[in-house]
Amino acid sequence: MSHSTARPDLVPADPLTNHEYDGIREYDNPTPGWWYWMFGASVAFSFAYLIFFHFSIAGWTPEDTWADEQRAEFVRLFGSVGQLKPDDETILRSMDNPQFMTIAKASFIGACSACHARDGGGLVGVNLCDENYKNIKHVSDIFKVITDGANAGAMPAWKRNFSDNERVILAAYVASLRGTQPSNPKAAEGQPIPAWKADAGK
Repeated sequence: MSHSTARPDLVPADPLTNHEYDGIREYDNPTPGWWYWMFGASVAFSFAYLIFFHFSIAGWTPEDTWADEQRAEFVRLFGSVGQLKPDDETILRSMDNPQFMTIAKASFIGACSACHARDGGGLVGVNLCDENYKNIKHVSDIFKVITDGANAGAMPAWKRNFSDNERVILAAYVASLRGTQPSNPKAAEGQPIPAWKADAGK
């Protein structure tokens, strides 16, 4: 007569846990390892997503993408406005043109936000939202600084990167930031100057 003796190392573990409630015992059904990997990857991705889309200056949010598309369309139609003069009156008038401001905002985010922050509050560059300015006495001086640069190259010249019209409306957008409330404003630099409306009558 033959018989077999079960080996202890081959006996399956008890699938039931010691948790019992009303005579019902809980199965020991552990979460699979791939689920933990997926959870960890999701957490890591969420941090990367938060940093990139909420704190990055890359300009890849849906709003920025839309603004870039609008900018491309408006630039295509730019020929109909002719040559804009870089004077106080034209720059102040451009501040009230929504299409111009859409073009200029996209340009500002792409070229200026690395130094001045997306909202103009200032990083390496100056705060553009307060009442103090360096190298600026009239609104048309903003065009000159954008065109030729300032502070021995600390502020680069953009005349080769943007057309005359683009620099005029970019100056208007920078001027429109005055009096706004940036999220993390840099301390004021330079000297306070009169309000832009004083330039309208020059």
